[in-house]
Amino acid sequence: MECVVQGIIETKHVEALEILLQGLCGVHRESLRVHELCLKSAPNLGLVSSEIRLLCDLEQPEPTWTVRHVGGALRGAGADQISVLVRNMMESKVSKNALRLFYALGYKLDHELLRVGFTFQFHRGAQITVTVSSVNKMLKLHSTDEAVPVTPGIQLVEVTAPASSENYTEVVAAMSSFCEYLAPLLHLSKPGVSTGVVPTAAAAAASLMSDGGGTTL
Repeated sequence: MECVVQGIIETKHVEALEILLQGLCGVHRESLRVHELCLKSAPNLGLVSSEIRLLCDLEQPEPTWTVRHVGGALRGAGADQISVLVRNMMESKVSKNALRLFYALGYKLDHELLRVGFTFQFHRGAQITVTVSSVNKMLKLHSTDEAVPVTPGIQLVEVTAPASSENYTEVVAAMSSFCEYLAPLLHLSKPGVSTGVVPTAAAAAASLMSDGGGTTL
């Protein structure tokens, strides 16, 4: 399982967000460049369609591949009352032949993206990862060098943390507490819930840029 929230920020404020995250997390950022391929199963693989994502980490000297399957979200009155999405998720390292294998199994390419940005990984009540990236589309099949932004001037911010059925309430609490510190720059909510940019972002960014960041927690 994983807990996740998302939000958007204008590219011109990303440097201020990085300063804030550096101060909050106390760790250095890691560069991100991931080629993401979304594959969907053909009808003959079952009555329920299946969707997986192949992620190729292009930041590594030798690109590495991961397969990820995102399942259903936690449901019920309790799930509706929390601001974090809790969902089933499985992922595993795979070889560079994985795409060929899934094609042989009947999967077809639905779309592909290139995510470029940075991440912060740290422990604060839970193992939290903050990803800030521009989402780019390919003009030609697999042509990552010719990718162009899907939403120019806007970047996606995602906060995730692994969880289990036994501890997800504690993870949700840790994530919610951390996200409050980012509130002046962006609003984070469950994926699919559009909240737009935050009106206070410009003033908060200017303050962060002038004083060089916050205090390590």
